[in-house]
Amino acid sequence: MYGAYGGRYVPETLVPALDELEQGYKLALRDPAFAAELEELGSRYVGRPTPLYDAERFASGGRRILLKREDLCHTGAHKINNAVGQALLATRLGKQRIVAETGAGQHGVATATVCARSGLECVVYMGSEDMRRQHPNVERMRLLGAEVQPVEFGTRTLKEATSEAIRDWISNVETTYYLIGSCVGPHPYPAIVRRLQSVIGREARKQALEMVGRLPEAVVACVGGGSNAIGLFAGFVEDHQVRLVGVEAAGAASLAGGRTAVLHGARSSVLADEDGQILDAHSISAGLDYPGVGPEHAFLRDSGRAEYVTATDEEALAAFHRLAETEGILPALEPAHALARALDLDAEVVLVGLSGRGDKDLGEVLAR
Repeated sequence: MYGAYGGRYVPETLVPALDELEQGYKLALRDPAFAAELEELGSRYVGRPTPLYDAERFASGGRRILLKREDLCHTGAHKINNAVGQALLATRLGKQRIVAETGAGQHGVATATVCARSGLECVVYMGSEDMRRQHPNVERMRLLGAEVQPVEFGTRTLKEATSEAIRDWISNVETTYYLIGSCVGPHPYPAIVRRLQSVIGREARKQALEMVGRLPEAVVACVGGGSNAIGLFAGFVEDHQVRLVGVEAAGAASLAGGRTAVLHGARSSVLADEDGQILDAHSISAGLDYPGVGPEHAFLRDSGRAEYVTATDEEALAAFHRLAETEGILPALEPAHALARALDLDAEVVLVGLSGRGDKDLGEVLAR
């Protein structure tokens, strides 16, 4: 799907489920009722369109920094865009049970939310370390009726949670839909997530033209798995005068420091050793603490259309505090990485994806 990246590297038992999903997705795209329901839910349930905000006090050096406020979505992050769409697909496929993985907890909350709305059974896998540092989201998921399954092996973070969700799906593939949280995994998941999140980029492009009268010189987003970034980039990828800048956590930089390998069903750029063994990732942000990335991001890097840089824990924390103190907005630690690098860019107008709000991260921030 994406040059040398993407594809399906899965057990045979999952091939029929992926074929069923691809066929169901193609049929949904041709069905005006699906598009209408998705738009209706986006407007009346998710809260779209989200605004573009001119962060005048946060910006410096005469530049303008525009924030795409996905933190104002229902559940507090961009993850709901994807969860709503995939829940509709699951229902069309006749599935009554949903499994999902989560790191920062926002995808888990979004999945639990749409399952509660649709009357679907929901099981969310989450590393016990992430459960510790994102405890408010664990309680939110449980209040929404989800079963939160702790994962106790490895780094006890997103990589292991994803592995456990896939194991569950393999064991229950006839009745269960795997609602993946980012633009990763085997085909057609990266394409589905990109399309569902592309609403961010479409809105942001239109809003920038209305607010500034021209396109931004740079568009910046944090990258873990990469769903908020691929959604934002989708609105500008054909505008070659606009720089696309993805910001990874310095300790989880699979694009800046990885190699080509297979992880969770797809070939991409992965943190791995010379033997192909997956390495541990680290970030203060649970949502960026993942050793892989969506295959389209690897393709955009290799083609030169997008550039990928890093930000440290300390830089992200500094950006978090700066936005709080200058604009009265608490960002999630994930987009705080993007905010840190946006301040460095030599550009008059920079558009940043503010992918989520920071309530979930207060424990980590206050402990530093």
